[in-house]
Amino acid sequence: MKKVGWILLIVVIVLAAYLSLWPVPIRAVAWKAPTPPGYTGAHAPNDRLTGLTLIPLGAEAGPEHVVLARDGKLYAAMASGNIVRMNPDGSAQEVFVNTGGRVLGFDFDAAGRLIAADAVKGLLAVSPDGTVTLLADKVGSDPIRYADAVVVAKNGKIYFSDASGRFAPAQWGGTFEAAVLDIIEQACTARVLEYDPAANTTRIVARGFSFANGVALTADEQALFVAETGKYRVWKVAVAAGDLDVSQGATPQASIVFDNLPGYPDNLMRGQEGRIWLGFSGPRSPDVDAMADKPFMRELTLRLPRALWPLPKRYGHVMAFSEDGKVVADLQDPSGAYPETTGLTETADRLYVQNLHLHVLGWKAR
Repeated sequence: MKKVGWILLIVVIVLAAYLSLWPVPIRAVAWKAPTPPGYTGAHAPNDRLTGLTLIPLGAEAGPEHVVLARDGKLYAAMASGNIVRMNPDGSAQEVFVNTGGRVLGFDFDAAGRLIAADAVKGLLAVSPDGTVTLLADKVGSDPIRYADAVVVAKNGKIYFSDASGRFAPAQWGGTFEAAVLDIIEQACTARVLEYDPAANTTRIVARGFSFANGVALTADEQALFVAETGKYRVWKVAVAAGDLDVSQGATPQASIVFDNLPGYPDNLMRGQEGRIWLGFSGPRSPDVDAMADKPFMRELTLRLPRALWPLPKRYGHVMAFSEDGKVVADLQDPSGAYPETTGLTETADRLYVQNLHLHVLGWKAR
């Protein structure tokens, strides 16, 4: 019995040492998470996102971003690195291009080029014949580590998010893994960038975000809506800002449109009649919020098997808002049958719901 006792004691000591001392890649920063509001008010539970019509994607998965282009085709960025082109009903699917990375967001410029935020490669331009050109992978000498979302202004300037200044998906196991590390760390190293094709220059518009995600221009194109995933909010930032640090709070050039949202805000896309659609990749985790001011506990979680990480539960949720910050639509799938809803693409007659990992693309009639 003594021998067994000693063995158990040694196991406990080794386990405690591992949980306390084993190196992890993050340097967690304490912060105060706001009390989760739950699904109330404009976000009261509903089932308006259930019963979607599903477009099978075969071997492809994760239509993270979807755009209806001027050629009448749907383009969807997949986890494989492919951008798949198809008819609006999902027929005639074909690979338009493979960038060799992972495109998370894209838009089209006036010349018909597909401008892509590739989390591995940087900011890319894809010509109609499929030729890929690198536009930017650095700001000065600093690498763009996690290009995420992009929008092209009428004047040709390109605005895009660099979601993490610490964790590049190419080095940390993929986009999902790098995002988890950045959000758990809370070092607020993300930024929004502007690329000027006329001058071939890239500059920082604003920095200090906790995982800057979706971006969308205001109607007058004088400001950007920016989804800050790690702190559950949406900003409005003047495009004229220069290297503005939003980690210090709101300023005359940066205001918070939505704060303390019930989930992790993801893509932003302009829809019909002035609506801006926002997807939530998942609901907030009470365990993550409870550890906000406990850096050691957040680091400890990364020493646990991935199955024990406090990841969001399966839940579908998208919302639309007006430019003055009013919620005008809220669609949910509490069953989680269609989860990880990264955003919504609104066309004249359909709502296409983007997702992170599924082998289908869901839509419903407007």
